[in-house]
Amino acid sequence: MEQFLLWIQTHPWQSFFSAVLFTFVFIFLRDITQKKHTIQRNFPIVGHLRYFLEMIGPELRQYWVANDKEERPFDRTERSWIYATAKGQNNNFGFGTTEIQYEPGYPIIKHRAFPFPEAKAYIHAKDPSCIPSLKVIGAWRNRKFPYRPYSIINISAMSFGSLGKNAVLALNKGARDSGAYHNTGEGGLSPYHNEGADLMWQIGTGYFGARDEHGKFDIHKVAEKVRKNPKIRLIEIKLSQGAKPGKGGILPAKKVNAEIANIRHVPVGKDCISPNAHSEFDTVKELIDFIERIAEATGIPVGIKSAVGEIEFWEELAKEIKSQNRGPDFITIDGGEGGTGAAPLTYADHVSLPFKIGFQRVYTLFQREGISKQIVWIGSGKLGFPDRAVVAIAMGCDLIHIAREAMLSIGCIQAQKCHTDHCPAGVATQNWWLQRGVDPVLKGKRAAKYIQGFRKELLSLAHSCGYEHPLQFNGKDIEISLGMNRYQTLEELLGYKRDSVEFTKFQDYIDFPERLPTLTQ
Repeated sequence: MEQFLLWIQTHPWQSFFSAVLFTFVFIFLRDITQKKHTIQRNFPIVGHLRYFLEMIGPELRQYWVANDKEERPFDRTERSWIYATAKGQNNNFGFGTTEIQYEPGYPIIKHRAFPFPEAKAYIHAKDPSCIPSLKVIGAWRNRKFPYRPYSIINISAMSFGSLGKNAVLALNKGARDSGAYHNTGEGGLSPYHNEGADLMWQIGTGYFGARDEHGKFDIHKVAEKVRKNPKIRLIEIKLSQGAKPGKGGILPAKKVNAEIANIRHVPVGKDCISPNAHSEFDTVKELIDFIERIAEATGIPVGIKSAVGEIEFWEELAKEIKSQNRGPDFITIDGGEGGTGAAPLTYADHVSLPFKIGFQRVYTLFQREGISKQIVWIGSGKLGFPDRAVVAIAMGCDLIHIAREAMLSIGCIQAQKCHTDHCPAGVATQNWWLQRGVDPVLKGKRAAKYIQGFRKELLSLAHSCGYEHPLQFNGKDIEISLGMNRYQTLEELLGYKRDSVEFTKFQDYIDFPERLPTLTQ
């Protein structure tokens, strides 16, 4: 052995090439004898190239093959706008539009001949991007701790587990610095959600962070957690989500490390799959009772999140809310085009209605019952761009939730490997080496700049259309292309008007009720 090691030391290059040759011989023999992979059996050694190219296919298409408008779910120009906004760089584009403006579905926002003068715009606390909610969540039902969001643009549900700790830290810092709130995702409250942002605690079918040692929902644990965490301002009960409606959340075994297992009270290294249904209720009346039980125990507003499929549930819910004068303080409608993390392909592609169709069906039901103004409406599902936010607002949304766009702002490259634990950008992974590439401080600043830049452009659009506040947009302000030389207003196309907004002046909507740690609940 000593002579062998000495020979290696005295002949390094020969040793290296001998080792390479031996490796190739070993792979060759293994390939031609194995029966699992046809390509490798028929083309030993070089057959591995096919799997390597397949593995890096999304990156190759992004940077070498696809043009600026071909990529999905976000094309290169969309990603470029987010990246530039997050970095505080020039996010303008030159030489005119590259869009096909006669393509069916293309929206046009109609400016006014006499815009709202930007010189008259009110600037709150030296923040020219501040856009407060016009509605106070929980005020209608007299919750003990109502909440007016400082920002109508907020970070949607992405769990610690699906995202790495550095990514969650960055998003929370970004939400804090921009005044947005941060939805925890159904994985529950983690130590990385405590950087100072207001929180929407999402409770899904797994009741993570809200369950006892047997996995059952524990109202006392919920009340205690809210009491100890004054930054928890809202609770969202997740019925379903756009990427996998009717199916529980999926956290692959590779991502379930000891820390996540401890937070969720699940086994280490095993797939963490939430049930596809809640165990605490299975009727509309029981759902309303569950909402009121949580609101009574915590004092904070409680709402629901759901994708839209069958409409009978929503019809019954609207009727019960009206008859009982109880129920959710807010409703988040998630479109089928949304989705982070992991989902079966068929669910991601074919289950649940797209946002515009789903929202229109639900919102008009509540309008017919005369209770739509009681609810704070939140839109979710690929709405992280000013033009899409304007359309959602004109349809009736009071707030907008953004997820993947927020991920892009902290460095996501759309590699589409969220479900593998091999996210090259270190965002959607628990791999310690990959995560170290995400600096929470730097990326937190970028998340904040993205949200602030988004709001500034949204305000600019509102001013161009003669409004002081973006929630003054309505369906007549937008025209949708129906094909060559044919346009129709959004209001005519969808067949309804959003509820009228009784806006007075900006200064009337900057009271932000606090939840102080000393308050007893």
